[in-house]
Amino acid sequence: MTIGAATSLALLTLGMAAAARAQRGATPPRGPATQTAPAFSGPRTPDRKPDLNGIWQVLGTAHWNIEAHSASEGVPAGLSVVDGGSIPYQPSALAKRNENFQNRLMADPLRKCYMPGVPRATYLPFPFEITQTPKHIGIAYEFAHATRTIFLDGTPHLEDLDFWMGDARGKWDGDTLVVDTVSLGDKTWFDEAGNFHSDALEVVERFAPMDATHLSYEVTIDDAKVFTRPWKMSMTIYRRLEKNLELLDYECVEHVYEKLFKGRGGKP
Repeated sequence: MTIGAATSLALLTLGMAAAARAQRGATPPRGPATQTAPAFSGPRTPDRKPDLNGIWQVLGTAHWNIEAHSASEGVPAGLSVVDGGSIPYQPSALAKRNENFQNRLMADPLRKCYMPGVPRATYLPFPFEITQTPKHIGIAYEFAHATRTIFLDGTPHLEDLDFWMGDARGKWDGDTLVVDTVSLGDKTWFDEAGNFHSDALEVVERFAPMDATHLSYEVTIDDAKVFTRPWKMSMTIYRRLEKNLELLDYECVEHVYEKLFKGRGGKP
């Protein structure tokens, strides 16, 4: 090959490479200005809402710690379910959380068989059952027979009352169930690691069907006494599909009683 031919081939090769790079970096053709998410295609109730009836469960480690954590005895390692990774505590509240963590084996309200509260009831390592009607949604939890009634009839929240599981009002935003819960008191934690709240807590949950067997669960936490700003956590809820499945009993008080008085003939 002559020098001139070699030079021409080299220039041609460089030109092709430059064109390829330009094509890779080029702006793709414009599509529609907005893209609408596909409508829920799973089963619906007679009033055309997504059918949430059934038994569901979260599979994850949020019960032990909603933030990222390493494994320890009895606690599996887990990633954070908190948007941004960390909870935005006020400095004094962070110190209280750290104190809770040090005393968690005795101070966790669940170890005293208190109701788990909201949203913790959702991601305990137990299933729960949803019963859906046009005017309200009932949720029964396997842990200690805890229950919630979410009213969909537009009635206002009750005032000046505290409930372990709160006072819940819901509405449909398209195919997403949005639940606003207040009056939760200050006696429950978000997890076993001592993450806590005050009596000013307001919880907004969004149950968004992904398909017939999965719900996207997003929770907004607002508590100006404890946190510097509202924050979110999110996870997936799975429909349990086993044949003849039903909620069983987890009698917390009986188990704690047996543990405390084991070796004493079952009596205090």
